[in-house]
Amino acid sequence: MARAKKASEKKNDDNNIEEEEGKESLDLLLTVEWKDDDNSVVMIDQTRLPGKLVYVKCTDYRQVADAIKKLVVRGAPAIGVTAALGLALAAVQSKARTVEELMTDLDTAFKVLRSTRPTAVNLFWALERVMARAKKARTPQEARDAVLAEARKMWQEDIQANRQMGSYGASLFRDGDVVMTHCNAGSLATVAYGTALGVIRAAREQGKRLSVIATETRPVMQGARLTAFELQHDGIDVSLIPDTAVGHMMARGAIKRVVVGADRVLRTGHVFNKIGTYQVATLAKRHNIPFYVAAPLSTFDLESNPEDVVIEERSVDEVVRVGKKRVAPKGVRIFNPAFDMTPPELVTGIITEKGILKPPFEKNLKALLAS
Repeated sequence: MARAKKASEKKNDDNNIEEEEGKESLDLLLTVEWKDDDNSVVMIDQTRLPGKLVYVKCTDYRQVADAIKKLVVRGAPAIGVTAALGLALAAVQSKARTVEELMTDLDTAFKVLRSTRPTAVNLFWALERVMARAKKARTPQEARDAVLAEARKMWQEDIQANRQMGSYGASLFRDGDVVMTHCNAGSLATVAYGTALGVIRAAREQGKRLSVIATETRPVMQGARLTAFELQHDGIDVSLIPDTAVGHMMARGAIKRVVVGADRVLRTGHVFNKIGTYQVATLAKRHNIPFYVAAPLSTFDLESNPEDVVIEERSVDEVVRVGKKRVAPKGVRIFNPAFDMTPPELVTGIITEKGILKPPFEKNLKALLAS
């Protein structure tokens, strides 16, 4: 997929984040990155896709937190790395003269960034990893350097993990397969390359001709806006369907495999992902279609039980409005959970950067982590 070159720059009055419109280049698309020239975090504004490919520049960790909350950046791996870079901004900008003062500033930023999205486990993993690295420093400058270095290391690791996942997962697909995916688990959900779409990209790089059926993924339409956008730009055959057509397409025998990403995977194999994933998995089971999850080990939560996980409830406006037009009557009660839980009995396998997990997941995960 092409990365955008930056062109005209302007100011966004809503959150004081600078925006840069882009034109296509031949480089790899990067969802988020650190800029040394002015100590900033630059990311694609995913709320503007597919109409415009626009980059926003954050120069303060509060702007990074706002971008995560407003889905400017989304997808568990991308959120984790972006939050780590947000902590790096806090470290670089801190005027602290002692390690204790700097840790106080970092703890404040940690709490703000941690509060942005409750379900995606990569967020907490990334922030805790960076804070642990900072605590080992003996001077303020050493801590600043360590925080930035750790965040950059995570940025690079994300790309490497996605490519490794793709290599493992590609073996599950055959030439000519029609593959269904839900939401967006591609380059835009990671630093680059993607998880579920990374598997599809890797299969294509191996010479396999795959076609993709993408669900629109209501109410925020990540499948329509982001997945279709990504795959079209990569030259991968993609068709878009309403979420309500999943069962129909499966019943016709059109779908050979399903692959999705994840925002959190428990040690038991319970998968928390974009709302609607559970329905797709249930229908796949009914029609004997393999259902795979692609997720890096940073998305695994080895401590929580299913009942411990908080499901984020998002704004009612996402449901009652299409664009600026209200389509539901005022006063109607709205439920808008952002995620659901798919139980392990519906999951054929979980693709990670260390290999493919098969049931029983808890037992096999221990063996995978020990290898």
